[in-house]
Amino acid sequence: MRVLFVGPSHPEAGWLFKALQESAHSLQRADDPRDGVFLASQEAFDAVVLMVLDAGAYAGLHELVAEFSAAAGGAALVVVLGVADAQQRTRILRAGADACFCQPYSFIEMHERMQALRRIGSARATAVSSTVVQDISLDAATRELVFRRRRVAVTRREFLLLECLLKQVSAPVARDQLIRYAWPEKEDVDPASVNLVVSRLRRKLSFDLPEVSIETVSRFGYQVLVD
Repeated sequence: MRVLFVGPSHPEAGWLFKALQESAHSLQRADDPRDGVFLASQEAFDAVVLMVLDAGAYAGLHELVAEFSAAAGGAALVVVLGVADAQQRTRILRAGADACFCQPYSFIEMHERMQALRRIGSARATAVSSTVVQDISLDAATRELVFRRRRVAVTRREFLLLECLLKQVSAPVARDQLIRYAWPEKEDVDPASVNLVVSRLRRKLSFDLPEVSIETVSRFGYQVLVD
């Protein structure tokens, strides 16, 4: 899942960012909410996580949430507050957030809520439903590629690369896009690193799922094909 994380330079924000990262998500981070709104309007994200821990900032949060909701398009908007009551959380939801959590919160519950929101969004967007998309998927809980009930375990990097490719099954994905998605924490990635991950995946697929292949698109990138 491609996630935009917007939060302050605070240990709690750092912890949540790392937890999302370790859950095999591709993360883009913004410390300033205004930068976050801009980023949300420039790139397609599956979810936006907005963390505001200072209760003094809650007053202006209503308008900020509305801006994120408009800028992020179909992305699920999850707001994480510090200490807050039910009335404050309700205002955030009415402003356009899809979910609102406050301290103390459960990361597992938050993560599952994000996955549920994504499933709902995907179901609504499936006017393009194809049997290929239904047959092949990724299981984030076990970090496996699933194809017709068969499963192949993959690494975190392989998972992210596959997730990016599977957003456009049978359509080419640019190498630069794959790098931004699968290596979000790095600014400069050697193209050889992409080739290495693709080679490892090809070996796994040829052995366990020969119907699924990753094809090179000359001078552009790669694409997933399913027989």
